[in-house]
Amino acid sequence: MASTGPDPLFGLRNNFYIGAYQAAINNSDVPNLSADDAVERDTLVYRSYIALGSYQLVINEIDDSAATPLQAVKLLALYLSSPDNKQETVITSLHELLGDSAIGNNPILRLIAGIVFMHEQDYNEALKHTNAGGTMELHALNVQIFIKMHRSDYAEKQLRIMQQADEDHTLTQLANAWLNLAVGGSKIQEAYLIFQDFSEKNQMTSPILNGKAVCCMHMGNFDEAETLLLEALNKDTKDSETLANLVVCSLHLGKPYTRYLSQLKISHPDHMLVGRAASAEEIFDRAVQTVA
Repeated sequence: MASTGPDPLFGLRNNFYIGAYQAAINNSDVPNLSADDAVERDTLVYRSYIALGSYQLVINEIDDSAATPLQAVKLLALYLSSPDNKQETVITSLHELLGDSAIGNNPILRLIAGIVFMHEQDYNEALKHTNAGGTMELHALNVQIFIKMHRSDYAEKQLRIMQQADEDHTLTQLANAWLNLAVGGSKIQEAYLIFQDFSEKNQMTSPILNGKAVCCMHMGNFDEAETLLLEALNKDTKDSETLANLVVCSLHLGKPYTRYLSQLKISHPDHMLVGRAASAEEIFDRAVQTVA
């Protein structure tokens, strides 16, 4: 929808995109919003609560009469909070909403579907709902999905679409940094400069600090990476990416890492690094028993 004036949700969106979730929540009382903007405001606020791990608050507050975007956000909260058997129910509900001709093309619904199926590592199913794009968030999610599929060529096409729409958009800059990290080589320095620019213009957040830290690790600057990651840990002691990156960084520095791995196992037992560590331990145990 074309805008005829300043975007009343710009600050809220920007806080959400850079990972300043509490700031997004605290500054969400925007006056005189249209009905559509009010729904979008609420989706951003509830997604911020989800990012902070407050799944039950979202589940409790969004009732069955809420608008489609909010119903989708509630399904995301249910999915992330639920054991595997309930996740199947969420996926079934998502398919039902997506199959409804009246609401199935809703951008937030398609976005949430893409996020859920990306979590499921079902990238083809995710792209069925996101690939048509339509919003900057959908294009940014496509970049993430293609990176996970190791298709940086397709990710670059999505980035070009975003750059043509708004080169200075926060999500365009973030997507550019993600792609640079995936490509590697000389692009790492470019990614670092993007995250550095964010850190100078915005409040420091865990995603921005982690972005800079990963760039530092790629460039072999593990001491600087550790400093950035410890700052991120001070902001959120349970953030999965901070803990995982601290495990990797500590290993390279020859420092103890088991406490970070233990924290990751407790707070995020399904994290990829936890699974890899468990597999390595099983292989080691089998090898010891064979020798014995």
